[in-house]
Amino acid sequence: MNETHPACPVCGGEASLFDVVDFNKACTEATGAFLPRSGIPIYYALCGGCGFCFAPEICRWSLDEFARKIYNDDYVSVDPDYIDARPRANAENLKSMFGHAFRSIRHLDYGGGEGTLAGMLRGAGWNSTSYDPYVNRDASPGQLGQFDLITAFEVFEHVPDPRELMSHLRTLLAPGGLVLFSTQLSDGQIQPNQRLAWWYAAPRNGHISLYSQKSLVALATESKFNLGSFSSGSHIFFRSVPTWASHFIRTG
Repeated sequence: MNETHPACPVCGGEASLFDVVDFNKACTEATGAFLPRSGIPIYYALCGGCGFCFAPEICRWSLDEFARKIYNDDYVSVDPDYIDARPRANAENLKSMFGHAFRSIRHLDYGGGEGTLAGMLRGAGWNSTSYDPYVNRDASPGQLGQFDLITAFEVFEHVPDPRELMSHLRTLLAPGGLVLFSTQLSDGQIQPNQRLAWWYAAPRNGHISLYSQKSLVALATESKFNLGSFSSGSHIFFRSVPTWASHFIRTG
């Protein structure tokens, strides 16, 4: 790999080194809570074609390195909501969004950590399963079967290989199913010739893949998915609109 012009993991085009931040740059900086600087430089590259921004060095780490350096006992200090508050809020939103349709939905929470969200939904009668490549290392996506609804909340920005993620989603998604995921879009936040000051660009949180709208479109197109966005942070992939989701997906 060319160290100064790495290949873009989304579109395969040539990216260029864009900026460098300290490893301890964390999402908590959005609220004014700064960690002490680590002195470890993390370089981000920016694709001039699709606008995808990524940290090439961290993207080459093994699962063990991620577990040791990022998803360790100190992780809760930079993402306190991941233990209970976020999965609880997501569970309530899903129950509200799908209503009684959950009875006909087989659901997978991809990147679900220890399975908190799936457990909460099962307690409400859902047919819900959790899979996380960092937790379920002895399982492969191909062993799980297919699902009508796949959720991936705050997952995409942590993934070192977006194309591999999309391959997993294609394998896991049943015909007529949909993927509901959250990740913040970088449009208007990452600009050429400006510093990478965006709060969401946070290596200590494992935010190593930052998506523009154009880069999500590229992933969707390659996977033969349609892309829809409810906001700058909430999105869906789908092939056709499921009947049970037609009340909140409008096409045409």
